[in-house]
Amino acid sequence: MDYKPRPWQLILLIALICGAAVGGMVWYRSRTLTPAASLRRMPTEDTLVLWIDFAALRPTGLLPLLDGAKAGQDPEYQTFVRQTRFDYMHDLDSAMVAFAPTGNFFLVKGRFDWKSLRSYVEQVDGVCLNSLCRVSGSGPDRRISFFPVHRDLMAMASSPDEWAALRLASASPGPDLPVPNAPVWLAFPGSLLKANKNLPDGASLFARGMENALRVTISLAPEGDHLSAHLDVRSKSDREASAAAARLTEATQLLRSLIARENLKPNPADASGVLAAGTFHAEGTHVAGVWPIPREFIQNLLGSQ
Repeated sequence: MDYKPRPWQLILLIALICGAAVGGMVWYRSRTLTPAASLRRMPTEDTLVLWIDFAALRPTGLLPLLDGAKAGQDPEYQTFVRQTRFDYMHDLDSAMVAFAPTGNFFLVKGRFDWKSLRSYVEQVDGVCLNSLCRVSGSGPDRRISFFPVHRDLMAMASSPDEWAALRLASASPGPDLPVPNAPVWLAFPGSLLKANKNLPDGASLFARGMENALRVTISLAPEGDHLSAHLDVRSKSDREASAAAARLTEATQLLRSLIARENLKPNPADASGVLAAGTFHAEGTHVAGVWPIPREFIQNLLGSQ
């Protein structure tokens, strides 16, 4: 007797096939997630986005500076490393972080021991529901949530919303946004500079030159024995770009004159020395700039010995 599948069985089979196809596509995309594609998953309004390619930085010898920083010596961090078997110095390949008004969002690529991570969550009175884990953060209004996009890609959020990590499960519609080809970069709207009233006096001079920008991008890349920070300020018009370049140049010249007035020379180990070495020019609706960043400044910034 020939077996004839019933309608509900056919529906179930089609659903399984469709589910496998969608799952396979998600798996494939997660393996090939580029920085531009990652950015489409992030909140971007009134948000500072930071990208760090740890794998690209390892051959440069700069990562040991991070390991010597105070954050790497923190007892809570060391406990986390022991209990979860995760150490960014060796296991982290890249990270994109969005500092948004609704919380901080992370897409982190690396080698994760998911079983140990779940055990750690349970030890600190957190909970895992299917693949999504939630745990209390450093403050009463902060909840940490995370889930595996793929076995080597974690989506994580720190937010009052305990489900916030799910915001990173899918990308917003539209084309990928342009991003720098650099191991480290950050991007933000100029309005963030206008809203921030707590910048140091020296930095505020430069912030005023960029606060009307549509988008500010600063990328860092090794060049010889130092890093260089490249600035791209996207303005509304050629005229605004020219004005912004002039304000940034004026701020640099003023800083140099203030240092010279004190009979001093720019110190490469502090921010004044870095900012005083900047150069800028307008290119259409963009402002291009560059700051050489000596190794001494990185060491001083991170608190390395």
